[in-house]
Amino acid sequence: MRHFSSLIPRRLLLLSVSFLFAASEAMAQSEPAPAPTLKSILLEQLKATHNKEDWFVPVNIAIQGLTPEQAAWKDASENHSIAQLVNHLIFWNQQQLAKFKGEKTAPFSGDNKETFSGLDKSSWESTVKQVDVVLAAWEKAIEEADEAKLAKWYATIAKISTHNAYHTGQIIYIRKMQKNWDPEKGVK
Repeated sequence: MRHFSSLIPRRLLLLSVSFLFAASEAMAQSEPAPAPTLKSILLEQLKATHNKEDWFVPVNIAIQGLTPEQAAWKDASENHSIAQLVNHLIFWNQQQLAKFKGEKTAPFSGDNKETFSGLDKSSWESTVKQVDVVLAAWEKAIEEADEAKLAKWYATIAKISTHNAYHTGQIIYIRKMQKNWDPEKGVK
């Protein structure tokens, strides 16, 4: 009976051992990834719902390429349009960001229905930019915040990310209903 090592050409065996040795040396010399912090976790969540492709489609990709007509479309059951959902996201992200920064918030009657404002078709491009701007401003605010402030705000910020992801899912669903969603963008 032949020994297993005699079945493997010696040159291949030596090459494999050399590679494993070099790889283990490189790994030993590399620095371990820093431990996650509250700031890094919150930033990752915000970016994943804004513009970073990850487990799910972020809002920037979900609304990319929509015409004003597609953004304003509503189904027969009077669900919200994409434009209404994006305006709702803009409103709540701006409101909470102003509070986070200690600034005056926009007037609000308390009726959440008002936050789902419609669309002036000439302003859709501006609306797309506005959601991007407010989400980028959130990321900057988190980057600049100290740990004490983040410790007070972490639950709200995490809920903002969840809220953004929830409505982004609705946007994609509406696009699928309209048959104008490209599954190559992340959701089949």
